[in-house]
Amino acid sequence: MARYQGRGLRLARRTALTVSGIEFIFRRSSAIYCIAFKSPRRATSSMFSVRIQEVPLPTTERDIDGLVAWFIESLCLVRKRGEATADLGRAGPVHRLLRDFLFAQPTSSWDAQMLADELALTPASLNHHLSRLVESGLVGYTNEGKGWRRYYLRGGSLHNAIEFFTVQTQTIVRQRLALIENQWDRQPLRMALEVPESDTPPLVLGVVEARPLREDGMTSELSQWMGDFGLLGERPGKEAKASSISVQLFEVLLTRDAPLSLDEAAELIDGPKARLGRILERFRASGTVERVARIDRLSVALWAAMIAQHQRRGEDWMLKKGGFQRLLNTKQQSALLKQLKKGKLTVEDVDGALKQVDATEQMLLLNLLGGRLPMGHRMSGERPQDVAQQVLDRLDRVLRRMRRVSELLEQIEA
Repeated sequence: MARYQGRGLRLARRTALTVSGIEFIFRRSSAIYCIAFKSPRRATSSMFSVRIQEVPLPTTERDIDGLVAWFIESLCLVRKRGEATADLGRAGPVHRLLRDFLFAQPTSSWDAQMLADELALTPASLNHHLSRLVESGLVGYTNEGKGWRRYYLRGGSLHNAIEFFTVQTQTIVRQRLALIENQWDRQPLRMALEVPESDTPPLVLGVVEARPLREDGMTSELSQWMGDFGLLGERPGKEAKASSISVQLFEVLLTRDAPLSLDEAAELIDGPKARLGRILERFRASGTVERVARIDRLSVALWAAMIAQHQRRGEDWMLKKGGFQRLLNTKQQSALLKQLKKGKLTVEDVDGALKQVDATEQMLLLNLLGGRLPMGHRMSGERPQDVAQQVLDRLDRVLRRMRRVSELLEQIEA
């Protein structure tokens, strides 16, 4: 009898523990759900945070799905690209949320419970998407009265929402670019011939309003700034540390006068060239860094091309097709060919013989000789104000496209 009573007590205890556990989980889930969607007392305003990507204008002006997809891609609202799906992402929750609700009825508002039912989403998933839209500044919410939060398009129209977005984005970028002035330590050095970039990558820029420095001691003011601007990638991870390779490389660019080649970067910073190259290209995409031809290494490139072509094709080819007779006078030709015959041509000989030749003519000579000028990276301006203006100009181009697409969407809805 005692044995059965003991089993009954143990079973009652287990049941009580199970019930209490279920009640605890239910209370926690309900609390999270209410905090996210209902509780007006505990709601807080979201920090402005958005990732902007330069995308070509849509090829069609009447396809509402294409225009909505352009907005989603430009604001990086969906991490997984729609091209990987059969419907190009047009049946995704964010696409439907914008197309069927916010853009279609800009003067209305919707509570979170109704949106979750209509989009067949869990509260956590819906909260994630709505939080991204609220952080971007396009969508707002109200906690008036008791009940669910009601979400709406800011300004009562897409045009007004884009105007709000434009003002906030430009203001935050302008304010935060001021940090470069405190870190700037390079001289406005210009090369003999400045060749502008010919293949500027599309702009990819993070815009996050200023906030206090993290208290873990792992980041610095510069590393946090770089992470906010997207210079550390979409998921920084260890790169957000103050001593990461990305931060070290950017510090070099802030203090270096001449352009930095990939070989020089590998010597200064302990890291593989492939990784350094990817980091530099990420810097270029933000508009803060540019890649230019190393005109300061023109003599070295000409020296290497002359030796290679003289050994391969000989003196006659260099005179006629190599550009010697076309671009150099007799004295310059003889001085270079004499040293080439002896096998003693040096960079100093090339520099001395071509001292009176214009940099543009030297570039043409290098091209005729089949040589290649090395490329280097530097800050995209001689002063920090120039870098800020470069970023703002490229950002303005994206914002003008957003205004144009918003006009097209409103014309279709009308």
